[in-house]
Parts: sequence; C-alpha cells; structure tokens
Amino acid sequence: MILVTGGAGFIGSAIVAGLNARGIDDILIVDILGRDEKWKNLRNLRYADYLEAEDFYSRLQAEGEGLGLEAIFHLGACSSTTESDCSYLAKNNFECSKRLAEFAVERRIRFIYASSAATYGDGSQGFVDDQERIDQLRPLNMYGYSKQMFDQWAKRNHLLDHIVGLKYFNVYGPNEYHKGQMRSFILKAFEQIRDKGRVGLFKSYRSEYTDGGQVRDFLYVRDAVEMTLFFLERRELCGIFNVGTGQARSWNDLAMAVFAAMGRPAAIDYIEMPEVLRDQYQYYTCADMTRLCAAGYDRPMMVMEDAVKEYVQKYLMSGSYLGG
Repeated sequence: MILVTGGAGFIGSAIVAGLNARGIDDILIVDILGRDEKWKNLRNLRYADYLEAEDFYSRLQAEGEGLGLEAIFHLGACSSTTESDCSYLAKNNFECSKRLAEFAVERRIRFIYASSAATYGDGSQGFVDDQERIDQLRPLNMYGYSKQMFDQWAKRNHLLDHIVGLKYFNVYGPNEYHKGQMRSFILKAFEQIRDKGRVGLFKSYRSEYTDGGQVRDFLYVRDAVEMTLFFLERRELCGIFNVGTGQARSWNDLAMAVFAAMGRPAAIDYIEMPEVLRDQYQYYTCADMTRLCAAGYDRPMMVMEDAVKEYVQKYLMSGSYLGG
C-alpha cells in the first residue's frame, strides 16, 4: 500500500491521480478535510482507504507494523506563506514530518516528502539543491522556515541518505480550487478576467524589476507529478532535489498567457503590494535542475503558455478535477 499524506490537497490529490493513471489504487489517503471543499478533489480518485490525520497518527503509534506500507508520499502540511501561528507550523510541518520519517526509515519504507522553494529565501544563496548548503539558506517566512527545519533535521540525522526531499517551486493546475488566497495566480487571474475583463499585478519596489516584471519558476502540476513519481520508480535515489522548470518567467508573461487562453484582450492594472508582504516577497526564483537531470530525469516539460492553455480551457472553464 502507498500512503499519501495531504492526499486530498492540491499536489497530493494530483499524485494520487498520477498513481491511478499507472494502475495503482492500493492507496491510503490521509488529510484533514475540515470545512472547505477539498473533499471534491477525492471524487474522481481511486483509493483503498481514507483517514483523518489525527486518527492516522494514533493508529500509526498503535499498530504501525500492520499498515503494510511500501512507500510514503508526505505532502501533508500547512502551506500558507502568511500563516502567523509559528507554533502550529512547527508542530504540523516539522514534528509530524519527523515522526513519519523515523517510522519509514526504521521499516525501510520509501519516504518522499515535500520541501519547498520557500526555503531559498531571497535567492541570495542561489537555487541549487545542494544539501551541503542547506544551513546557509534564510527563508523569508515561517512556512519556509518550517520546511527548512525539517531539511536541516534530516541532514543532521543522516536521513537524507535514505529519503527524498522535493523542493517544489511555483506549482499551479487543477485541484487547487479550495486553497483560498494560496491559489495560484492563474486561477485568480481567470476569475478576475472572467468577471471584470482585467487583472491586477503587484507593482515592483526594486529598481531592477519593472511592475509585473518580477519572475518565478512556474511549474504545471502535471510535470510536478511526473517528477515526483520518478522517485518512486528510482528507489536508489535519495537526498534533496529541486522540482521546477529551470526557467524564470515574469508575472506579465503569465497574465498574458491567461488572457490568450481565454481569448480576451490584455488589460493589466499594477497595484500596491500589501506592506506585510514586502519584506518577504521573492522577486526571483529559478530552480537549478542540474541534479535531477543528472539523476536521469529527461521527460520534456510543458511550455508555460501551453500548460496555462490546458489548465484554463480543460479545467477552469468547466470546473473540472483531475482523475476519473
């Protein structure tokens, strides 16, 4: 059986859909469904069982040997970059990850977990997935630091010789409808253009970047899933790896791709960035993909404009979900 924590969430449910596409449905999904519409991500998926996180961790302690797990995808975490409850992030993103990693390593269960590009902070240390340089990174928010805490803990305890940590960059695509303010810009832009015919982008507060000219490594969720499942197939690979495209594209480029996918003329307004974000805003991210490519990953990634077109026309226009 394969365990997917956070399996009702955005990337987690996409991974379950990817496993289903490979004929795998002996899957245990663990999540916290709460009061939002995350449950809708499960409707098209095939899986053996579902457990709420609290029940799962109680069962893990009581009968861990009897779960029969062969692999764990640990995607369960609070992913809000604006979450201010640091104790909650430390417990949810760090403590739970330690507990599950120790369980997996002791039983030689394949363990693949989500780190984050947020650990790179302002990018002054680069975006190279060199685990020897983990301690030099300075995340800009507590979410990023909670991921950094686990990366550092895994390194100190020599677990990176046995597990895989994936630093996801800016992932977008279907099944993110429930994420509120943490939804990708593509989904927010689609709604703004649909309702008002215009879209808003943050002004730049650094002279080297024009308004809307800030750049990120935007990755379609379908490509993120392929990279993630690559590590299930290549069990000899361990350590930290970037999951991105290796290309930096601007918010202006992204907005223009959404307008084109919707067949609408471009109309962009540049708006003030909230002060609470200005000191923790990443103006540039771009994954160094050398390590993943050297490990043997050679699947071509979708061009951003093509990926945005598929997302908008196949999913957003109809409100569709992955799977089925």
